[in-house]
Amino acid sequence: MEDPAVPGAGVPPANGNGNGNGNGNGGSKGKQAAAKGREAFRSQRRESEGSVDCPTLEFEYGDADGHAAELSELYSYTENLEFTNNRRCFEEDFKTQVQGKEWLELEEDAQKTYVMGLLDRLEVVSRERRLKVARAVLYLAQGTFGECDSEVDVLHWSRYNCFLLYQMGTFSAFLELLHMEIDNSQACSSALRKPAVSIADSTELRVLLSVMYLIVENIRLERETDPCGWRTARETFRTELSFSMHNEEPFALLLFSMVTKFCSGLAPHFPIKKVLLLLWKVVMFTLGGFEHLQALKIQKRAELGLPPLAEDSIQVVKSMRAASPPSYTLDLGESQLAPPPSKLRGRRGSRRQLLTKQDSLDIYNERDLFKTEEPATEEEEESAGDGERTLDGELDLLEQDPLVPPPPSQAPLSAERVAFPKGLPWAPKVRQKDIEHFLEMSRNKFIGFTLGQDTDTLVGLPRPIHESVKTLKQHKYISIADVQIKNEEELEKCPMSLGEEVVPETPCEILYQGMLYSLPQYMIALLKILLAAAPTSKAKTDSINILADVLPEEMPITVLQSMKLGIDVNRHKEIIVKSISALLLLLLKHFKLNHIYQFEYVSQHLVFANCIPLILKFFNQNILSYITAKNSISVLDYPCCTIQDLPELTTESLEAGDNNQFCWRNLFSCINLLRLLNKLTKWKHSRTMMLVVFKSAPILKRALKVKQAMLQLYVLKLLKIQTKYLGRQWRKSNMKTMSAIYQKVRHRMNDDWAYGNDIDARPWDFQAEECTLRANIEAFNSRRVAGFLFLWKGHGECKYVMDKTS
Repeated sequence: MEDPAVPGAGVPPANGNGNGNGNGNGGSKGKQAAAKGREAFRSQRRESEGSVDCPTLEFEYGDADGHAAELSELYSYTENLEFTNNRRCFEEDFKTQVQGKEWLELEEDAQKTYVMGLLDRLEVVSRERRLKVARAVLYLAQGTFGECDSEVDVLHWSRYNCFLLYQMGTFSAFLELLHMEIDNSQACSSALRKPAVSIADSTELRVLLSVMYLIVENIRLERETDPCGWRTARETFRTELSFSMHNEEPFALLLFSMVTKFCSGLAPHFPIKKVLLLLWKVVMFTLGGFEHLQALKIQKRAELGLPPLAEDSIQVVKSMRAASPPSYTLDLGESQLAPPPSKLRGRRGSRRQLLTKQDSLDIYNERDLFKTEEPATEEEEESAGDGERTLDGELDLLEQDPLVPPPPSQAPLSAERVAFPKGLPWAPKVRQKDIEHFLEMSRNKFIGFTLGQDTDTLVGLPRPIHESVKTLKQHKYISIADVQIKNEEELEKCPMSLGEEVVPETPCEILYQGMLYSLPQYMIALLKILLAAAPTSKAKTDSINILADVLPEEMPITVLQSMKLGIDVNRHKEIIVKSISALLLLLLKHFKLNHIYQFEYVSQHLVFANCIPLILKFFNQNILSYITAKNSISVLDYPCCTIQDLPELTTESLEAGDNNQFCWRNLFSCINLLRLLNKLTKWKHSRTMMLVVFKSAPILKRALKVKQAMLQLYVLKLLKIQTKYLGRQWRKSNMKTMSAIYQKVRHRMNDDWAYGNDIDARPWDFQAEECTLRANIEAFNSRRVAGFLFLWKGHGECKYVMDKTS
């Protein structure tokens, strides 16, 4: 019988001439083919070993990057000349109002008086004079860098000035100006008539959005040393942004309308990067970041009487150790790249090394993870030292103890072995549906009939089944979504007896109700911009222009200028991807916590707008190169560019880039997109089949080259949910990936993911699954939001009609 683990196994051994008939020519051709195969094998192996040796990325996932980095990404390098212009406008105005002093020398009352005067001078008819005053306000928000000696001072005074500006009503004044600029039909028509829109067409909007972004970002940032007045101002500002200000819509909805207007082609001059950054930070500020989400989840579980959470996912991942990526020769089972069968038959060692790949998972499964590891024998060390180091060998050392500091160098720990805690990182979970399914199968087998959803009656079942059910119930996990779905079913059955549902007016609920009418357009617009910003997208004449706020009026004429602009454009696209990915992830997580059907409504529209193939298209590139891209010029970043004199840039310095191990924003974007893909596909068989149809497995496997634990975890989750659909041969050829899934991903106790003998849902059930979900969402929205009647059409197209009878 053939051994599927060995390429070419089962072929009879060749004779000395290299073929069965002893022909000399055939032998020489066979040797040449074998030599070519060996050379290809070595090159592929060198490539895979190179990826295995790539260093582990010391990346800490969070809501956002450092404060200085988040402020610097607001500006493009093309805007750097405007810093001087802002300073000049402020100094000209300040000298006319204050004699013989600088801003930092004034008392707080004098500073407030000057700001009040600025806001008064902002209310003029002349656009030119209004722009100069707005630039003076922007200079204050940027930290009055002309009077500072260091970057720390600039950031400190930027926060101080932003709190002062907010307390004097600057944000409300700039909001009125923003409304005026959005409705400025003359600027829109002028931009539409121009053959190429440049940064000059969005000057007023960029100044307004920059001031508002700096105020939001500086006030959003919490520090222990903040005075009591600042903390009060922060809560007041959060409330103003969350709810309707002055009988208007929440501020996030205004920014969403700017996004859709930009994508419709009616306002091509909108500085879309600044709009998206501000929208992301406003949603994060009003709804809360990841830590706030975790606290809300704990609070909501306690209110519903559910057991507390066993773990915090982000904290667990922080203590996980990145695994070495699988190789791309033996792991893919490419028999044409393997050594010829005769060599495999002649060398027992080679055959044994190849079989190690097949047998290692069985050895791993038989090992007791909670016993201390026995030292390896000399024979085992010798066999492990030769040939390729398998992923299973890497996974023998489980998660590193967070108390043990990492080594200063990236060299492998061969001299001293650090003791890692044994065991799997996640507590296993079981759904109520899984227990019911297990008992249904057991009752059919042993007593010949079922009892529906009864999970307590075990009469007639053997003792081992009793123990199994007890173990399953010990690990049963009831989610908030399960409770919400059950409540919805009861409200649908008994609407009169249960009475009217009381819905608390939280910031998330208000945002959802405000977004509901135009939510499909919002999602489509965000995905359009994401597609245009993806590095794998090809430029099309009919695609939207997302570079309007980075391209200068006069295009570069020298090589150095072209290189600088190229870096600026790439950086611009990366920041857009970062903001959209973080925004979508925050919206999904908050809506899911607020109500599961709000989450499902947004998810369906993302799926209908082809979000799944779009994310796969994004990952269909060299992700390692994308994460280590050097599209930054540190001397041009704010606040460095405002303090230091600009050194002479050269082509060599631009090509060298910075010395960072990786680009934080790109790794952050990749993890966000993977988390987004997981949320869209989890427990959805039809969407999982989309991953299979679009051949996502090789695309996702290539992403495992990045040695970062959190990114690898979400890649492995996506591979796990589609493993049963990929077939037995794929599982045999990817045993290292299967082993990594076994160790890194949470276990569902009776989930048959590794074998897939029984498919939970048939292909013909997939459409019915989505239609049932759509009907539940429609019923939820119709009941919760009065005044709208929802009429669904095919492929997710929706039409909303005002219900005149309500």
